Amino acid sequence: MSGASRRAFLLAAAATLAAPPARAAAARVATLDWALLETLLAMDIAPVAAAELVLFRQVAVEPPVPAGVVDLGLRGMPNFEALRRAEPDLIFNSAYYVASEPKLRLVAPVETISIYARGGRPFARAEEAAERLAAATGRPQAAAALIAETRDTLARGREALSGWGARPLLVINLGDARHFRVFGPDSMFGEVLARLGLANAWTQGTSYAASAPVGLEALARFADAALVILPPVPPDARRILPQSAVWQALPNVRDNRVFVLESMNPFGGLPTASRFARLLGAALLHPTGAGLG
Repeated sequence: MSGASRRAFLLAAAATLAAPPARAAAARVATLDWALLETLLAMDIAPVAAAELVLFRQVAVEPPVPAGVVDLGLRGMPNFEALRRAEPDLIFNSAYYVASEPKLRLVAPVETISIYARGGRPFARAEEAAERLAAATGRPQAAAALIAETRDTLARGREALSGWGARPLLVINLGDARHFRVFGPDSMFGEVLARLGLANAWTQGTSYAASAPVGLEALARFADAALVILPPVPPDARRILPQSAVWQALPNVRDNRVFVLESMNPFGGLPTASRFARLLGAALLHPTGAGLG
């Protein structure tokens, strides 16, 4: 072996020894984050433990959570003893719950994957999240299938809604009978609107995809828009708004351009993108008069 060849061989060997060992695919995973949970479930990767499953089933609705998944309690204050008993090999976390990370690392290694970040594009980050989750669990083909399925759902939705026209949509969530928060172009819902060929009436910036609570009177600035309301609708809003003079005076309300969708995760991943596209398409194409009147 020549001197140059020998040096190259030794350098390659040293680099191999210095490199950290590749992490084996995790068979048992847990997560606190709902967007990561729904993504795992959509790829048929059932975690051994996740947080707030009763509420997840009510809010996110889909994908279904297998009965054997351990409920860790609150996302912000998980039950660490239950997590230990679940014996995960790897815990997926997001920036929303970074305060729990030191304690999580006492149970198992933690991989932080955040779909929502200031100035980020959640759809692309949701695709990246699916790829990272699938790679960590040894199922890379599952991410490719989910991404393809999601893009196909949006493409079919765009075709179906091609006749909707130029009327913009304002996607909101009612805080009470006097306030709402609105989802901007940097939200998952905003990105889905764009991919469906629909205009978002809210063009201003937001903080992490949604604005702070805005007074109901601000809706008067969006007289041409159709209102898309995401649950939950607070009981006082459902009771008061039909009799509210301010609400009834809105052109959107007066012209029956209010659509209340079924529940979904407001800060979800690719499964939420597909669910929003399906439910929005059904509401716009087959209105049932299920607004708040």
